[in-house]
Amino acid sequence: MLAFVMLAVAGSSALAQARAGVRLRGTVEALSPTTLVLRQRNGDRVELAIASNLGVTEVYPVQLADIQAGSFVGVGAIPQADGSQKAIAVTLFPESMRGTGEGHRPFDFVPQGTMTNATVADVAATPDGEHLRLRYPGGEQLIVVAPGTPIVSFHPGDRSLLTVGSAVSLTAQEIAGQPTVTRISAGRNGFAPPY
Repeated sequence: MLAFVMLAVAGSSALAQARAGVRLRGTVEALSPTTLVLRQRNGDRVELAIASNLGVTEVYPVQLADIQAGSFVGVGAIPQADGSQKAIAVTLFPESMRGTGEGHRPFDFVPQGTMTNATVADVAATPDGEHLRLRYPGGEQLIVVAPGTPIVSFHPGDRSLLTVGSAVSLTAQEIAGQPTVTRISAGRNGFAPPY
């Protein structure tokens, strides 16, 4: 069933993605101890079982000043004509997650989107915002962080973050023939994950 749902969302590789896990984003429309109904950003409604070992992450805002040379970050961005990347949002990883998903790759949040998980080599203030130079094995990216760009971090959370109306980002996969949410990220008191 999730493969069918994902076909509309992710294209022809839906079945393989459904087995490995597919990221969905939206608002919790209904919730019970065993099910979650998600209204996706495109308006589609998806009903998911909740895994008994559901992983919950709390996403919370931090300041750009918290990011220093040596920080490990993840940046969703859009490529610019000059070769730089304009940040959509920046995630400051906890130190325990240093190296997670390190590298630069396409990101499904927006058309042409990229994701760079890397170590900050330097931070520089410029008229168009802060510039972060990110380095990862085999490459580097210059990231422009305009004023107002969401800057977040995260730590383990619990199911109390999941309420009707809360914005979430989740990973779902097919388990025993049912589309099932296995991991979910949410904010507290109405704070929405940026992606």
